[in-house]
Amino acid sequence: MPGGAFSRADMTVAALGLAVAGLVVHPHGVLTNHAVRRLVDIALRPDRRAGTNRGATLRAGSARCAESSQGGLRILEWIPSQQLLVGTARFVWNSLWYVMLSELAPQSPEGAYVRPAPQLGSTAVIGWPASLPAVSGRYQVYLGNACPWCHRVGATLALRGLTCAVGVTRMADDPERASRGGWAFEASDPDPLCGAADLRQVYDRCTEGGAYRGRCTAPLLVDLQACTIISNESGDIVRMLNGLDVTDGGAAEGGGWVDLYPAALRAEIDETCGWVYKQINNGVYRAGFCTSQPAYEAAEADVHKGLRRADGLLASRRFLCGPTLTEADVRMLPTAVRFDGVYASLFRCGRRQIRSDYPHVNRWMKEVLELTGGGWFDLEAARGSYCARAATHTPAAGRWCPLSLWPPSRVPHSLPLPADRNLFPLNPGGIVPGGPSSEELGLVVGDEPLHDQAAFTWR
Repeated sequence: MPGGAFSRADMTVAALGLAVAGLVVHPHGVLTNHAVRRLVDIALRPDRRAGTNRGATLRAGSARCAESSQGGLRILEWIPSQQLLVGTARFVWNSLWYVMLSELAPQSPEGAYVRPAPQLGSTAVIGWPASLPAVSGRYQVYLGNACPWCHRVGATLALRGLTCAVGVTRMADDPERASRGGWAFEASDPDPLCGAADLRQVYDRCTEGGAYRGRCTAPLLVDLQACTIISNESGDIVRMLNGLDVTDGGAAEGGGWVDLYPAALRAEIDETCGWVYKQINNGVYRAGFCTSQPAYEAAEADVHKGLRRADGLLASRRFLCGPTLTEADVRMLPTAVRFDGVYASLFRCGRRQIRSDYPHVNRWMKEVLELTGGGWFDLEAARGSYCARAATHTPAAGRWCPLSLWPPSRVPHSLPLPADRNLFPLNPGGIVPGGPSSEELGLVVGDEPLHDQAAFTWR
């Protein structure tokens, strides 16, 4: 097809494709038998003789179109009804989007996103399980950069000084390589349990019979010695790690350990975690994954209701539950640091933004991020993961490296971003939208946690 022109055979394929698509999936009968016959007739009509005036006119028009339009079938130039094209395309596109989104994000009858319950864990734990010895080197957590639920687990390890006691494997979010779910391992950070290629193989290895049935999600806490899964529920893992005072190592200061869930504040922490989860943590996902306008409007309103409530609390206190950092702060931090840079645009929550409309949340967010250390999250890599998860070339290393494994020193913006691996069907074009950088948001902090004893309750 030189010069972007298309042949009669190409038109035939396009016409028949539109006809079949419309007949198979359109519920309102927009493609009538007459319309189908008309499409096929246009595509199969014999060529006009060169000597006719009509033929010359058609050739001249085609030449002009070829000069102004390169590539594509130029369907609008010959299809008998634009309404037919738009209606069919909209239905097919929306149907595929709805099916895909419903599979990845279960929906209520009203089109609201309903988060699946965790399949392993969720036993309302308070501390580390009594049946497991509190020792270093036996336990492993599997985390991913883009995932906020993983981020809260990493932050807990950092705040409690457990990074030397509990192993951490950082996975790449690659739904094409992962056989179930979106997590796969890289040679730079291999699986320590069984050398698995993806997280599903870890689940299988830890399951009796070797065939796990269910969602292979992260974060995941594993007992390497017993080859068993302890939990894949982030809230449970945070509570467990808060109770893990290892007896043979760790980073306890002055003979004590940071307590993120002190007995005197447990009622307030539980209440705060409840509304933070519903309105903020899960609120952004409810807004992004819903499939109806009323469900979106309710979720988006909830998000900003929660942020206003948090901003009001933080106007008169250092942290959400008072003068010391607690589990409530750990749970809200991952959503806050992703909000302006990712959720505001991708999940359509940008009516207001933290940096401009919630000044007290903005101050709190930067302070808590310093206390946890910045090594657990890379905004630029997360944005690429949500919108166009792709492999790119590392010039210095001379190899291909997933964006989510780039160090927090920044992902080079000049590198290509082929759009073929984004997990969620919210951005099918795969174009990574422009957004505020970590520097512009004031989120650039050292990788190591800031030591401030006054910020914590100790036990």
